[in-house]
Amino acid sequence: MSTPARRVEAGPPVDAAGHRVGLVSLGCAKNHVDSEVMLGVLDGQGFELVADLDRADTVIVNTCGFIDEAREESIDAILDAAARKADTAGPVRQVLVAGCMANRYGRELATEIPEIDGFVDLDSLRQVGALVQLGGAPAPEPAASHLVFDHRDSRLLTTRGYAYLKVAEGCNNPCTFCAIPVWRGRLRSRPVESLVLEARDVVERGARELVLVAQDTTRYGEDLGYGRHGLLRLVEALLEETDADWIRFLYAYPTTLDESLLQLMASEPRVASYLDMPLQHSDREVLRAMRRGGSADRYRRIFERARELDPEMSLRTTFIVGFPGEDEAAFERLLGFVSEARFDHLGAFVYSPESDTPSASLPDQVPRRIAEERRTRLLELQRSIAVERRGRLVGRTLPMLIEGPCEETEHLLQARHQGLAPEVDGRVLINDAAGDRPLRVELVAGRIVDVEITDAFADDSVGRIVGFDAAASTAGSAAAEAGS
Repeated sequence: MSTPARRVEAGPPVDAAGHRVGLVSLGCAKNHVDSEVMLGVLDGQGFELVADLDRADTVIVNTCGFIDEAREESIDAILDAAARKADTAGPVRQVLVAGCMANRYGRELATEIPEIDGFVDLDSLRQVGALVQLGGAPAPEPAASHLVFDHRDSRLLTTRGYAYLKVAEGCNNPCTFCAIPVWRGRLRSRPVESLVLEARDVVERGARELVLVAQDTTRYGEDLGYGRHGLLRLVEALLEETDADWIRFLYAYPTTLDESLLQLMASEPRVASYLDMPLQHSDREVLRAMRRGGSADRYRRIFERARELDPEMSLRTTFIVGFPGEDEAAFERLLGFVSEARFDHLGAFVYSPESDTPSASLPDQVPRRIAEERRTRLLELQRSIAVERRGRLVGRTLPMLIEGPCEETEHLLQARHQGLAPEVDGRVLINDAAGDRPLRVELVAGRIVDVEITDAFADDSVGRIVGFDAAASTAGSAAAEAGS
């Protein structure tokens, strides 16, 4: 299997010898891919990449600008890098800001944090090496990006046993709370052929699981003339033409989900039985104010159908609380909906007004204190549901993807089954191995083993390895096992 050719148009030649770069990546999985592309460019041009920022000559902060908490985290990271630069005893000499906040708030950041040396806007990620040498570009004018990566772009994988595959950029949905189209632009899908080539490449480099991401994954291919079955066509191509053991997609939109995908999950073991559908709310009036399609009844039918087709289906969603006009009755209806739906995983955000969005000027804005109280109540409800949903797996043995030693202690392994997406859904912590086989914490990321779940909590589960030769599918498993 051939590795796709690498793009060479990454800016003018640079003298990178001895220049150390540290990159802080914040935000969603889509932003994570942008960071990996920048790292790939820098690595290919000879820069020394360092994880310890105290060793870096240049620090790049790849920012997220989606909600208040994300912007605050990004600003904190920029200020931390600026403090390292101010320490004359340290090596940091320049701070560059990339990502969504660079495109949307670059001028404000340059004014408020003069320690920023320059910017890498969303359309200049391929030129990051030259920009490091030049000290970055001036703050860009607020504008939507146009760049779409393809399989020829250098990319340095930083995940363990899996890889994100960004299938499209931008979004066409009219949600009143979201400014993503303002800086990411309209939907721009990548051709199936390009994605297959990139998928083959990351699988050859050790990824056992492909995680398909976009701002609206279920509208993938509409702009390419693929029709409503574009994502199905892509997943089928990845099944046929790659050796990936698991394939999952995130960020399904409720009005564009193709039921054929649910049927494929139920019939094909390599497609994760996992439906991630960020609903944002369930109350009819709040959804109307958000300009979100669907209703609580329609959502219930989707989830009932998904679990009817596949009883092993895991459901994930996210909600916004405190949206303008959300009164106590609307919030109580949301709680009732969550109690009935029994989501396996749920995230909740407090609404924050976004400039350039219609919802920022809506009446009946909810006080922040009340919105935060509602989020706490919603998450407390979900914790009890999560314990129940995880508890149903105790005593069962499932194929699990080893991600390597636990992040908190090297004496445990961490793993995921198909019902857990990376980074957002928790882990299975492995503390034992059955029989006379010792727990091998040196197991490489990407090994698929049989794990019996022995205990469950709201956030993580605990298990023991009962078989070292499991495979989620026959495709690709032999090569991966031989390499481990």
